[in-house]
Amino acid sequence: MSECLHVSELPRPEPAPLGDTCPECLAAGTHPVQLRLCLVCGHVGCCDSSPLKHATAHFEATGHAVMRSFDCAESWRWCFVDGSIV
Repeated sequence: MSECLHVSELPRPEPAPLGDTCPECLAAGTHPVQLRLCLVCGHVGCCDSSPLKHATAHFEATGHAVMRSFDCAESWRWCFVDGSIV
């Protein structure tokens, strides 16, 4: 894992999830493969293995760089800007 400038800019504590699943998938009637939590605002989006890749779309729309797995058994974080686990 590497540190990036975006991690130091994250709010502390991390934001509460805005929901328990991907709202865009619910609206589209699709099912997420895995969920991701935006560590800037708490948006929950589906991963890139999901049909519509809403976590990446959220980054592209907002510029919110860092997310983490929404699975409580996993603790990794990903920076979209740096393209690496942080």
